[in-house]
Amino acid sequence: MALINTIREKSGVAVGLVAIGMLLFIVGGDLVGGKNRLFNRNDTVVGEVAGQKVELEEYNASLEQAKQAFAAQQQRQPDEQALGYLRDQAWNQTIYRLAFQPEWEKLGLTVSDDELWDMVQGDNVNPGIKQAFTDQKTGQFDKARLIQYLQNLDKLPPENQAAWRNFEANLPAERLANKYNALLKNSVYVTSAEAKRFGMNQNTKAVVKYLFVPYATISDSAVKVTDEQLQAYLDKNKSKYKVEEGRSVEYITIPVVASKEDSATVKSQIAELTTQFASAPVDSLFVMQNSEQPYNKAFRSPADLPEQLRKQLPLSTGKVYGPYAEAGTYSLYKVTGVSTGKDAAARASHILIKPEGTTPEAKAAAKAKAQDILNKIKGGADFAAMARQFGTDGTKDQGGDLGWFGQGRMVPEFEKAIFGATSPGLLPNVVETSFGYHVIKITAVPTKQTYQVAEVKKTIAPSDATRDAAYARAQALKGQATDLASFRALTTKDKTLVKQEAKNIDASARTVNSLQNAREMVRWAFGFNPNGAKTNVGDVSEVYEMGDQYVIAVLTDERAKGTATVESLRPELTALVRNEEKAKQIMAKLPTAGTLEEMAAKYGPTAQVGTADNVVLGQGSLTNVGFEPLAVGKAFGLKTGQKSAPIQGEQGVLVVEPQTVTTAPAPADLKAVQQQLAQQRAQQQDGKIYEAIKAHANVKDNRAKFF
Repeated sequence: MALINTIREKSGVAVGLVAIGMLLFIVGGDLVGGKNRLFNRNDTVVGEVAGQKVELEEYNASLEQAKQAFAAQQQRQPDEQALGYLRDQAWNQTIYRLAFQPEWEKLGLTVSDDELWDMVQGDNVNPGIKQAFTDQKTGQFDKARLIQYLQNLDKLPPENQAAWRNFEANLPAERLANKYNALLKNSVYVTSAEAKRFGMNQNTKAVVKYLFVPYATISDSAVKVTDEQLQAYLDKNKSKYKVEEGRSVEYITIPVVASKEDSATVKSQIAELTTQFASAPVDSLFVMQNSEQPYNKAFRSPADLPEQLRKQLPLSTGKVYGPYAEAGTYSLYKVTGVSTGKDAAARASHILIKPEGTTPEAKAAAKAKAQDILNKIKGGADFAAMARQFGTDGTKDQGGDLGWFGQGRMVPEFEKAIFGATSPGLLPNVVETSFGYHVIKITAVPTKQTYQVAEVKKTIAPSDATRDAAYARAQALKGQATDLASFRALTTKDKTLVKQEAKNIDASARTVNSLQNAREMVRWAFGFNPNGAKTNVGDVSEVYEMGDQYVIAVLTDERAKGTATVESLRPELTALVRNEEKAKQIMAKLPTAGTLEEMAAKYGPTAQVGTADNVVLGQGSLTNVGFEPLAVGKAFGLKTGQKSAPIQGEQGVLVVEPQTVTTAPAPADLKAVQQQLAQQRAQQQDGKIYEAIKAHANVKDNRAKFF
């Protein structure tokens, strides 16, 4: 029986529009068309999961519902970033549904109608439903509103009814997933022996004497590494270097930057607005019509005013200030009102002297130093120069200037001194706060004056002509670059161009390094072109527009799914193999007889002998050496005073000799340790279960062909 009928039988209710809280569980895809470029394509399979093909139509229909749900909650259509998230969510949910379904069936897991009813309006309401019907003011779930909500589905538009039924259809899968995960998570068990060993490993400590010869003592240039050695190392460690399919590109960006002509145009516009602003009858309307920033009617203290206006204090009502050019924007300000605020604002500079300790002597020394600085300033020394020389906080580089600030933003003792001042100038006494001792100069006396300011802002933006010129330059560069060599030659010919590289881009990537909205470039790199042509290494892309820049790229490498290649890992593998070769050289030269000191003396001055205290087996580190788990493990496996054979470690070759081992007793409360470890493992189960099932399902993701 469908859930909707069950609900009606048990409660006599109908179903209403379901909000985004529930619809976040719905999966889906994008509609055919637009960027999908499916015209003249016969392939409509977006992927494959557990041997089942995922059709584009199915994927698109469900994501369209998710998009509608997003729009209903956010009151806007999803942008490219949100759409990418919805697509990934849809794909992951598709994997989850198709890959897990066979596993549920093997175990005979089912969901009864009573369970589904309970998830909608029983004692265990689905989190999505609960979120949708939670009162925003009280934060309480409103079941009565849910019932009313459910009673009116029949009267709502068909798309709203379809949205609910889609959500309803996914409820059983959600409950089955919870049951399946709970079964596996509840199977997590930690034996008392494991708990005992863990507790002892975390608390057993040793004093370890060691001989250490760092790899860095042998020059890299003295060790030659061949491609055969690199390949052999990679073959031996394949499991560490599994990779997904990837592409590498180099690219050049041509920024679209406002020209002098663009700046002059905006400057001319703002000059005309200056005259009009002065006589505007309704300032808020003038701002609405001419500014890129909305009108703000709030009264602001000097602490919250733009710096250009603070320099003009006190301000006059009705006067227009500006225009001011800053950070690519022209600004005009008109004072539309003056009032008295509740709290005062002031401006001051200070020199902070922090005590070098917490003792009375340290505090006395800091106070004496601050008093000496104050006396020198009273005698004619420059305050800003003294702040730069003696200040101990971040204001020292600004000559101690704190700028304007309102009451409530500083510590009480500091505020009392400043907001009690009645005239500008140096305060006569050093002020003590929890930070230390302050020499203070009032640069603007406290005031409660506030101003209502109308602002007109115009950004100096690139004109269409400027944008066209940048595009033409990008096209010209593309015309010169026909392959990898000619592309790389572009930056040699024109030093203003900067070539950047992005390695092993994922097929689903939406950004490339700092490039946003780079999806079309990624699809090109993977060979999903509108004309069906394949992209080969050395091919140069079309010109892509990404915000205020144009981009051209060249494909430099293709990486297949499986094990990484030597070339893609050359620097990393070279360092590892080189260290192996260095270890062989060190071990061949290192004597094995005698004490550690005698061995070091025979080896030479680069051999170090030291002692590491409080070495813990579970941590794997040696003091003054670093993370050396193999050497630490060896030390705990030896008898006291027994010397190990040379060990190839992470940082170099080591010989270890435990001096003392203090074995910790078994934990007094083994059950607590068992519970702790079980909880840690259980917390990791959801992700591990998903990844294991996904790997078993042999997932093939072909979405890049369409999106």
